[in-house]
Amino acid sequence: MTKQVQQLDRVIIRFAGDSGDGMQLTGDRFTQETAAFGNDLSTLPNFPAEIRAPAGTLPGVSSFQLHFADHDILTPGDAPNVLVAMNPAALKANVGDLPHGADLIVNTDEFSKRNLAKVGYAASPVEDGSLSEYRVHALPLTSMTVKALEDFDISKKDAERAKNMFALGLLSWLYHRPTEGTLAFLERKFASKPEIMKANIAAFQAGWSYGETTEAFSVQYEIKPAEHEPGLYRNITGNLALAYGLIAAGVQSGLPIFLGSYPITPASDILHEISKHKRFGVRTFQAEDEIAAVGAALGASFGGSLGVTTTSGPGIALKSETIGLGVATELPLLVIDVQRAGPSTGLPTKTEQADLLQAMYGRNGEAPVPVIAPQSPSDCFDATIEAARIAVKYRTPVILLSDGYLANGSEPWRLPDVATLPKIEPNFAEPSQEGFQPFERDPDTLARPWAVPGTAGLEHRIGGLEKADVTGNISYDPANHDRMVRLRQAKIDGIAGDIEPLAVDDPSGAARVLVMGWGGTYGAISAAVRRVRASGRTIAQAHLRHLNPFPANLPEVLRSYDKVIVPEINLGQLGLLLRGRLLIDVIGYNQVRGLPFKAEELQGVIQDVIDSE
Repeated sequence: MTKQVQQLDRVIIRFAGDSGDGMQLTGDRFTQETAAFGNDLSTLPNFPAEIRAPAGTLPGVSSFQLHFADHDILTPGDAPNVLVAMNPAALKANVGDLPHGADLIVNTDEFSKRNLAKVGYAASPVEDGSLSEYRVHALPLTSMTVKALEDFDISKKDAERAKNMFALGLLSWLYHRPTEGTLAFLERKFASKPEIMKANIAAFQAGWSYGETTEAFSVQYEIKPAEHEPGLYRNITGNLALAYGLIAAGVQSGLPIFLGSYPITPASDILHEISKHKRFGVRTFQAEDEIAAVGAALGASFGGSLGVTTTSGPGIALKSETIGLGVATELPLLVIDVQRAGPSTGLPTKTEQADLLQAMYGRNGEAPVPVIAPQSPSDCFDATIEAARIAVKYRTPVILLSDGYLANGSEPWRLPDVATLPKIEPNFAEPSQEGFQPFERDPDTLARPWAVPGTAGLEHRIGGLEKADVTGNISYDPANHDRMVRLRQAKIDGIAGDIEPLAVDDPSGAARVLVMGWGGTYGAISAAVRRVRASGRTIAQAHLRHLNPFPANLPEVLRSYDKVIVPEINLGQLGLLLRGRLLIDVIGYNQVRGLPFKAEELQGVIQDVIDSE
């Protein structure tokens, strides 16, 4: 049967099912094939916090959204064009996001009375007409999978588990995705279980064949590859990019990387990944708790390594005393906070930007540290190297604020030319005839010397008690304490002269309104700005990477516009800092739903502010 092929410029697909249905694996495989095909893409994995919520319930729903296109895109998309719902819970949790006319593929085998009752459906929505505004494809995915695998020597349960591969095969056919990578992946994944491997491959191929032969789908869709700058690309998540950034920082500085970490969502993947790369001089230590992890990292920095610790918001709270010790001892330390929704345990698998004030002020005493935030999954690589550069050059802890959306989301990444990566010079102290002064500062950076223990002539005191200026002897002198506090603050403030000025995107130069964000809001803000400009309005955009200290030109930039909009996934933390530090009022737009912003909602906010001028 010859089927019509329809060209599209972009598509948003969401796979949703029970947390045991393999939706993350399905979405990831579709993403990898889409990346290999050459489309631009952005993803949004969304999974429950429970290790295993009761099957078929709303708390147990796991989803994976993928936006791919033949042009440059910036977000996972606001609303899916296609929803694959593997059970009633997946349908109920996600159908509210579907626009009119969207395609809805439903696994009818799971729409039993018991499963419907679990989520409050009195009757099947597939049959009662409540889904009439969508193009519904009601398919018995489970039983079709079992039927396709009846000749394999596997249990019925194992056959049913392969239904995600059937769905993946169907969607791969529907959107002209390559298949070679998925077949090779299944061969590797189940190499020790050949019958399971063959069954999953057969399920995938059966889904593809069903799309090819059924009359339920009369159209295939084709999204051509995007035009990218020439180079070698790979698909990358934020956590993976961050791990690679740590390795690159070690190579560029010549320092051994020591990662002291305690597993915590959503930062654990950094520890998992970097532990694979011992050949680059990386050492990893999974500690018994957050305090031990950061203590070991700071000890490694004292010993001449680049100490790193990874965590999320709750771990930052526990690490705060040792971060303060790093401020007092003036040693390099990289503290990575992959933010999640709080307070307390909060929504551990959801995203948020609410740790900014904790990163700025969450320590006792005057304990300033630089704060840096990446803006996209691939930017986590560059931001990590920048954080390491500042930590080493200025002998200070640095907090890198990623978030759950960046950590788990993915996008194409153009591999950099290693020769262009910045060099990081440790400049360890060397013995001199004049005698070693452990707190004699570099006149340009105000950084103290970094002395490797065991080096003759560099013996000095270390610890959390206040040190005398220059000599490093313990001092309780009030005037000395005031001087040391001000010196440490001046050292951090001086970093503003060593970072790039804030860049502003204002093509016409006529905009009177600026929208400025930080961290993972970049994609949604940029997509909204594109839409606002397409509507004929003028708008300027800027995005902060350095949150402490601010770029030196920030006051000038903000005062150049009549109004400044600051969207944040918190209740206005950057807005508070801008008002308090720069005495410049801003218009905050704030949501804390555990989800990234949608471009459409930001577009409306920006247009309302412009139109009120």
